[in-house]
Amino acid sequence: MIARRRISRLLFLLLLILLILNFKHIVKIIYPMPYADTVYKYSKMASVDPFFMTAIIKAESGFNPNAVSAKGARGLMQIMPETGQWIAQQINLNPFHPDLLFDPETNIRLGTWYIANLENEFKGNKIMALAAYNGGRGNVNKWLDEEKISGSIKDIQMIPFPETKNFVVKVLWNYKVYQWLYAK
Repeated sequence: MIARRRISRLLFLLLLILLILNFKHIVKIIYPMPYADTVYKYSKMASVDPFFMTAIIKAESGFNPNAVSAKGARGLMQIMPETGQWIAQQINLNPFHPDLLFDPETNIRLGTWYIANLENEFKGNKIMALAAYNGGRGNVNKWLDEEKISGSIKDIQMIPFPETKNFVVKVLWNYKVYQWLYAK
């Protein structure tokens, strides 16, 4: 009986050591980076952090290119067809059809451009860019004008839309994890 306990403890310690040594590899299973080449390509073109983009994709669709939200947002970055049409006009992507949002390359291209556009509008403030991406740029500008939020990290809990607040928190967490796991 005592010998079994010792063996069990030794196996537990060995397993614990292996887990610690391989911790990043284990976490990468939960935080994969599919579509990395495409994300890097369009992130570089738009001057956006690829880990930030990956964090958004994980939060929005869990890397499912065929995801459709209850409101009709499509693809990896959950882009609404109307928003996709507008972005396609801005970047001269013609012809555009909403089904193109299910194509990972097109979805990442459009979403990355849009994030860059929002970061530009909100002067590099990732919190406001995320809030605008999820809750609408008009709403974020209204909250800023009404001084409901100032744009600081402390304001996340003050975001009036619970879904948007949760989205921002989730993406920022994912972003930290992706930086830790994949940044060189």
